[in-house]
Amino acid sequence: MECSTDTNLPAAMDTLEATASKPVLGVVHRKIKKAAAMKRSKNLRQMKAIEKAISKSERSEEKISKRNVKVQKIQSAKSIYD
Repeated sequence: MECSTDTNLPAAMDTLEATASKPVLGVVHRKIKKAAAMKRSKNLRQMKAIEKAISKSERSEEKISKRNVKVQKIQSAKSIYD
């Protein structure tokens, strides 16, 4: 029996790389989806923060105007009795 190696035969293909690349693509795809969801939630938080800031500034303006009206009433009452 002769054991000879024939160099004309094609080498067996290593399939480890091919199977390993598919899960990596799936992970990348999932990361993209999560990033998009995070971006939407980030935008939502920003919008809520802006709405909160606007309502807070409106409330402070109302308080200031009420205080000014109160001061004017007090001054006019003092001027009447003086």
